[in-house]
Amino acid sequence: MSGCPSGAGEMPDPGSRPGRPSRPGLPSRPGLPGPDELRLASRPAGAGLRVSELSVPAIRCGGCMRTVERALSGLDGVVGARANLTARRVSVRWREAGGPPPIAETLAALGYPAHLAEPDAGAPDPVLGELLRALAVAGFATANIMLLSVSVWSGAEPELRNVFHWISAAIALPALAYSGRVFFRPAWAALRRGRTCMEVPISVGVLLAFAMSLYDTVHHGEHAYFDAAVMLLFFLLIGRTLDHLMRERARSAVSGLARLGARGAMVERDDGRRAYLPVERIAPGMTVLVAAGERVPVDGRVVAGTSELDCSLVSGESLPRPAGPGARLQAGTLNLTGPLRLEATAAAGESFLAEMVRLMQAAEAGRPGHRRIADRAARLYAPVVHVLAFLSLLGWMAATGDLHRAVGIAVAVLIITCPCALGLAVPIVQVVAARRLFEHGVLVRDGAGLERLSEIDTVVFDKTGTLTLGRPRLRDGERADAATLALAAALASHSRHPYSRALVEAQGGAVAAPRFDRVAEHPGAGVEAIAGSDRYRLGRADWALDDPGALATRSGRPDAVLSRNGRLLADFGFDDPVRPGARATVEALGRRGIAVEILSGDHAAPVARLAAALGIARHGAGVRPGGKVARLATLGDAGRKVLMVGDGLNDAPALGRAHVSMAPADAADIGRNAADFVFLRDGLDAVPFALEIACRARRLVRQNLGLAVLYNALALPFAVSGQVTPLFAALAMSSSSILVVANAMRLNGGFPARWKLRTQAARTGERIAPAMEPAR
Repeated sequence: MSGCPSGAGEMPDPGSRPGRPSRPGLPSRPGLPGPDELRLASRPAGAGLRVSELSVPAIRCGGCMRTVERALSGLDGVVGARANLTARRVSVRWREAGGPPPIAETLAALGYPAHLAEPDAGAPDPVLGELLRALAVAGFATANIMLLSVSVWSGAEPELRNVFHWISAAIALPALAYSGRVFFRPAWAALRRGRTCMEVPISVGVLLAFAMSLYDTVHHGEHAYFDAAVMLLFFLLIGRTLDHLMRERARSAVSGLARLGARGAMVERDDGRRAYLPVERIAPGMTVLVAAGERVPVDGRVVAGTSELDCSLVSGESLPRPAGPGARLQAGTLNLTGPLRLEATAAAGESFLAEMVRLMQAAEAGRPGHRRIADRAARLYAPVVHVLAFLSLLGWMAATGDLHRAVGIAVAVLIITCPCALGLAVPIVQVVAARRLFEHGVLVRDGAGLERLSEIDTVVFDKTGTLTLGRPRLRDGERADAATLALAAALASHSRHPYSRALVEAQGGAVAAPRFDRVAEHPGAGVEAIAGSDRYRLGRADWALDDPGALATRSGRPDAVLSRNGRLLADFGFDDPVRPGARATVEALGRRGIAVEILSGDHAAPVARLAAALGIARHGAGVRPGGKVARLATLGDAGRKVLMVGDGLNDAPALGRAHVSMAPADAADIGRNAADFVFLRDGLDAVPFALEIACRARRLVRQNLGLAVLYNALALPFAVSGQVTPLFAALAMSSSSILVVANAMRLNGGFPARWKLRTQAARTGERIAPAMEPAR
């Protein structure tokens, strides 16, 4: 099965716009986006690449996906193409230098008309509408033909029986013509291009059943099968409609997430005038006004105003968070109490909310090994089914000489062995798993990562920013008097070092800076300021003090000191809070027999202290990025399947080298992009939760593949031996598809109690006190 494109005669999509081919060699077709539209609608992807998203409603199976991806990947300038069966979209990465490739023209030539993907939140579902109308017509026809059939079965006279057959034919013909389009169009389009798909055996079976009945009616036969032909179509449409509804339900997390975005916002112009603009027209640098009760439309920085925010979308935390000047807000955040004036820092298409939507969609488009196996099997199924049906026809003709019976058996073989269940076995589980993880605050960047995650036997954690929050807090700040603390905060306000930010936060974020004649930051040492004849230093003791030995009598070693003219004024210690649930996470992994270790660039003492606090026996300190990659390579060579959990810029190589990887949402951009999973909340319970979901998804995939194979293995002998009518074949095929989808939906069940982490530590606050500057 290599594809099932929709055929000629389809109405053009209302979202399509006229355009022209961007390169010679392909005919111009109305309704296709032109090169200018394609360029404007694309988004930058770095390294001279752009990404275009197109809606392709004709994608219906794994064969369609392969056909589309293979054709687009072969175009000049295209770096890669990825089709999404659930969303029926295609994402294409192309080189900006050569101009937009003829993407839409190529798809149209293959029989897959496409248009630019646009936000469709709140819009009616045209596919569901067509399916419901077709189902209603088929159901009406089935009910009426069955009523007529009752009279025939009750022993009507031959003349009356023949009249009833003609009335049934008059009802069945328009019903098949209207409702059967769902299957006939893609089947004809595939055959026209020398391909086949799962709709071909369905269409052949329905048409043969009708043709047999019409033949018997013309020749005044005793039996006609109009009821079987129409009821066959009716049950097939029930299965197709339920499949569509379950797919939409499974991916409702994506559409619900998209609806959280604002449709527009009030923008203040440079001349003071205000205008309400659609969110797509808001550009970085614009001033946006967000009233209380409104959602933040794009990522931005607060310029004026104070308020409280509902950040549950981003962090999962239900408690309101304060926001004031300088705070950075993310799209989708709800402004609760006061008006805010923002400076937009990103366009709507590049916002945090848009990135989450793209991550969810990318999760559905992954290609795990199980899915590739199912696709290959489904591709072989159609020709095998056709050959078996033909051989059954020949065999029964030779055995009985009854053409009528032989054709009926061949029809049953065509219908009952359709590989719909096999085609659904993997992707529906993948989509449901992605939604389940999203509800728990985990975004899946690559659907194939789910399969790899289920195979892991080792987890390697980075320390700062991963096992800890990477946001140091001042410890025992009350030991310093208010004036000294204010002086230290004034110096710290000139630095972005984590300790400096912690000192400023200890002052509530507002620092009344003394007058300094000159301020300079010395990387790796601290901040120095000159005020008249005095020299102030905030930083490492061996740099700030003339006599560092003066601290020898103090208990412990401070993380930073404040000095004036080389003499100690105050010393400061900092805590780096452990991520909520970190110890419970390590314990949960240990119960599964998974080895855990730490690889950190921090100094040995704080790493050892954290490892002891969490119960991790193996840990490495002072490990540089190359060392992390080397360690993962060593584990891989030893046959270990490693999950790497890290957040920093220097973790990106290790995240890419690991068997599977995970990063927090507050990680560096390159770290998030390198990871297979991104967790949005502070707690580390996302790690064992994702692992459990991945393992359950693997079991369900195997069950689905087993059910699909078992169904066909049992059904085929009955069909070939003549024990199955076309009507029963339709019921059995639809039931197998529904069974596979229903089995996948079990993943939405409750999380096993043994994996619910004990988060009391998260509420009370797990923390350690690193002795030296945090490093990654």
